[in-house]
Amino acid sequence: MKVEEIMSENPVTCLVDTGIEQAARWMVECDCGALPIIDVDNRPIGVITDRDITCRIVAKGKDPSMSNVRDAMSAPAATVYRDTTLEDCLELMEQNQVRRMVVLDDDGTVCGMVAQADLVKQLSAEETSELMQELSVDTAAPSQVH
Repeated sequence: MKVEEIMSENPVTCLVDTGIEQAARWMVECDCGALPIIDVDNRPIGVITDRDITCRIVAKGKDPSMSNVRDAMSAPAATVYRDTTLEDCLELMEQNQVRRMVVLDDDGTVCGMVAQADLVKQLSAEETSELMQELSVDTAAPSQVH
């Protein structure tokens, strides 16, 4: 099975100068926890998640109304092509320690998102357990978490 068969198509995207509050509103309106950040050619630069906003803006006492996604985004974006197999996507998620992947078309532009939840629906119980264990590994010492 390929990523394109389970991905969410045409995700809401934003630019690096999109305000944090706008990005958060789009996440609520679209019921998603992440937005790909793109350049003017729809190529991925990074990703902003609800957790990024919470940990890098709110928890640090920064004013969300004065912040842009560049202030909290993770870069580069973890990506896969739409014709990537689910097995390869799963492996890349584990290697990159991410719960979502930006999906690219043949031109390298953003065409979708695939989330851990999308994969879990297609995996066996054993594969799901392995995925959860791999994505839950704490790779940073407590003093390095930011």
